Amino acid sequence: MAVTDKKILTRLYFTAAFLFLFASTVLFKLVNIQVVDGDKYRALALKRTEKMFTIAPNRGDLYSDDGSLLATSVSKYTIRFDAETVNEKDFAENVKPLSDALARLLGNTSSHYQQVLRKAKVNKNRFALLARNLDYSDYLAVKEFPLLKKGPYKGGLIVEQKTVREHPLGKIAERSVGYERIDEEGHITRVGLEGAFGDYLRGTEGKRLKQKIAMGQWKPIGLDNIVEPKDGYDVISTIDINIQDIAHHALLGQLEKYKADHGCVIVMETETGEIKAISNLGMTSEGKYYERLNYAIGESHEPGSTFKLMSLVAALEDKVIDTATIIDTENGRWKIYDRIVKDSKNGGYGKISVAKAFEVSSNTAFAKMIYNNYKDHPEKYVDRLMSFGLNKELGLPVKGEGTPVLRYPGDKGWSGISLAWMSYGYEVSLTPLQTLTFYNAIANDGEMVKPRLIKEVKEWNRSIQKFEKEVINPSICSKETVVMVKQLLKNVIESKYGTGHRLYSPNFSMAGKTGTTQKNYVAKDPDKLKYISTFAGYFPAEHPKYSCIVVIHEPDRSVGYYGADVSGPVFKSIAQKVYANNPLIDEVEMQIVDAPELEDSYQKYYAEAQKKYNKVPNVQGMSGMDAISILENLGLEVEVKGNGRVKKQSVSQGTDLKKVDKIVLELS
Repeated sequence: MAVTDKKILTRLYFTAAFLFLFASTVLFKLVNIQVVDGDKYRALALKRTEKMFTIAPNRGDLYSDDGSLLATSVSKYTIRFDAETVNEKDFAENVKPLSDALARLLGNTSSHYQQVLRKAKVNKNRFALLARNLDYSDYLAVKEFPLLKKGPYKGGLIVEQKTVREHPLGKIAERSVGYERIDEEGHITRVGLEGAFGDYLRGTEGKRLKQKIAMGQWKPIGLDNIVEPKDGYDVISTIDINIQDIAHHALLGQLEKYKADHGCVIVMETETGEIKAISNLGMTSEGKYYERLNYAIGESHEPGSTFKLMSLVAALEDKVIDTATIIDTENGRWKIYDRIVKDSKNGGYGKISVAKAFEVSSNTAFAKMIYNNYKDHPEKYVDRLMSFGLNKELGLPVKGEGTPVLRYPGDKGWSGISLAWMSYGYEVSLTPLQTLTFYNAIANDGEMVKPRLIKEVKEWNRSIQKFEKEVINPSICSKETVVMVKQLLKNVIESKYGTGHRLYSPNFSMAGKTGTTQKNYVAKDPDKLKYISTFAGYFPAEHPKYSCIVVIHEPDRSVGYYGADVSGPVFKSIAQKVYANNPLIDEVEMQIVDAPELEDSYQKYYAEAQKKYNKVPNVQGMSGMDAISILENLGLEVEVKGNGRVKKQSVSQGTDLKKVDKIVLELS
């Protein structure tokens, strides 16, 4: 018996010791949690129930140069209802008035909203959807609706705000306006004006505290933000809405006519370098066109015969030729090593001057001119081209500028035929904007200005930063050379031999150069041969206001592919319509002639118009136009018979206006 009792007692001691150790461990853990790790676990618990969310600021607005909106941020609001926070009495009293108000604003029936609200109350739904994508004015109205005006804690109001970017012009200039987005890895994708000036437009994020509720949803705590977002600045671009619209539709029509793959147009103000229009359209798989890529800035390609202007200026500046120098185009074929340079005209042009060669765009003449004069020192030709800045990017703020290609003797790809090929735009590569910048310099009497897409950054009415004209090169060549080539560019259109003569109009003047470039010519498969059709120039020819380039890729060869036929008409259409909207006219001084009778009539009308009437006035003796103006401003319908002054009125003077709807005037 004693042994058994001893064993039992031993077990009790072990049990008691175990319980003591267990209790001590629990106590130690509790103390450790409270004292040592308390802040950590409290923060973890709070993190799981409360979370700080960022609030995207409103991006600044992007404007055209006349103040029209190109892109704007619009706040959209989603309204939800927290049925748990509303007491039964308030809910019962306000569910019908609230439903009626929602129905009037949103267009659904009152019974529909009553059903939504009552269902939310029964199910204790803390996140019931009432309305989505409301604009700001509707959001303000909803905040004052019955029950909801009590706020988030008593009225169950939950407001979610998001910002969306809208383009009032729609598809016009969409790619040029561009966007700025953040990908899944947090990298910012920048395109067009939106991306280029994102640092100004973006603004600063705000902070908002939210509480986790049922179904993994987050409800804002309170009505105020922890940190208010700061909206971005507004950016005033150089784009002219009217010119942009003209350029877009002129390009679109020609792309559709020639079933081309893609194309672009740029219109630049000659003196300032401000880009007034930039349109980029590419064909979809359905045969439609939209702003797919920024070809004007990003696509570098062989410019073809538009490069003959650069070659001509180089040769004139180096004084290896003048415009009267005679070159034999032979039979339109000139062999150099194992290659043959060809003219578009069978049989060639015979012996012609450099000026005539430029007008008719003779490849053989230009190949001979450059090769024969620079073959011993080819670096001299390339150095001259580089002095024009043709080997450098323009340094635009817009991302994705194409890199120009201008090989130097000894570079990879340079060969014995390089001089000849470069002379008329092969083995070199430029973007449309880089080509236009050179043409614009010629139009601007030799001063090369940097293309500009932005004029000013503003915050409301306060100017943050202004962007002025930037000169790349004050004089790319001599004034004598400028005068000569400007005349030749004019002759391309005005001469009956010029490649652009079909574009001539007696009503307005233009100057420019056609270009037709082969693509895929190394494939040696005629079916794969494609073309790039270009026209670059400026208008008016005598006092250039705008320069312009049109580039159309891969027009249907069965319809046409020459630059004068495909791109030229787009240039002409733009020049014609812009010129019509902004005609250059001489001011005529108007002679001011005293007319006592007119002045006396006006003074009588003015005196009558200033009076406040309760009764029908006497308008007899007044001119018909003055009488009609006074009576219609009083809300009367006026019927007129005859011309001249009022002889008789159908309603007599002094009649109460409230009793009259219509009055007949007899004029003589």
